[in-house]
Amino acid sequence: MRTLISTGSPWEPKVGYSRAVIVNDTIYISGTAGQGADLYAQTRDALATIEKVLTDNGFALADVVQSRLAVADFAHWQDAARAHGEVYNAIRPAFSLVHALPFVEDTILVEVEAIAVRGSA
Repeated sequence: MRTLISTGSPWEPKVGYSRAVIVNDTIYISGTAGQGADLYAQTRDALATIEKVLTDNGFALADVVQSRLAVADFAHWQDAARAHGEVYNAIRPAFSLVHALPFVEDTILVEVEAIAVRGSA
């Protein structure tokens, strides 16, 4: 069973992606950018969006088993890592931090991805 989750973005059909895909008890959440003036704020906002996608689809933040940060401003990667740690401190999913230059829009400083398995907490 495969369920596609859409935000209604016109880019989804053009690029050929979904905000998230659910297969059985696993949800795969695409790279998610956040809003904010700096890397920390954008990371926190992206993580809040990911949590909403999870909860709207019957998952919990504690179900996250893997997380990835793609950071454009690598000189300040610790700000993104701090935001990630504040959200996932007790959950401690598998984690990757990568340097990505450039993003589609130069105002985007970070994208966050997640994979969660329902009931894995």
